[in-house]
Amino acid sequence: MTDKEKDTIASLNSAALAYLGDAVWEREVRRRLVLGGSQRPSEEALAYVTAKAQSDALEKLLPLLSEEEEEIYRRGRNTVHANVPRAATVAQYRRATGLEALFGWLDLRGEQDRIEELFAAASATAARTGDADAGGLSDDE
Repeated sequence: MTDKEKDTIASLNSAALAYLGDAVWEREVRRRLVLGGSQRPSEEALAYVTAKAQSDALEKLLPLLSEEEEEIYRRGRNTVHANVPRAATVAQYRRATGLEALFGWLDLRGEQDRIEELFAAASATAARTGDADAGGLSDDE
C-alpha cells in the first residue's frame, strides 16, 4: 500500500469507515457460523451483531489495540448519531460504531489477518460469557 493510499484511508469520514466496518463484522460472523456448521445462523448471529454485543466485544478488544487502531476507534465512537436503536444505550451504540469504524479501516488497509485476530478474541469472549451458542465462533469449528 502506498503512502498516498494510506493518507486517503486515514482521511475518510468515520461514518464511512463504520458503514464498511458493519459489513466486515457481519461477514466475519456469517463466515464463521457457516464454516462452523450452524443450523440457525440468523438466530446465532444476533449474539454478535447487535450494538450491545459489539460494545461488549470492544471492551475486551481495547487492550489489544495499537495506538493507531485506538485513534480510529475513537474517531468512530465520536461520530454524531441521529438515531440510536431502542435496544442499546447511547454509549453502547457509540462504542459499536467505533468498533465498526476500526474494522472498516482495517479492511481498506488489507489487514485481513488483524481482522481475524481481533474477531477471534471478541468471539472467544462471547463464548466464555455465554452470549453465543455453544463454543462461539472460533476458527476451530
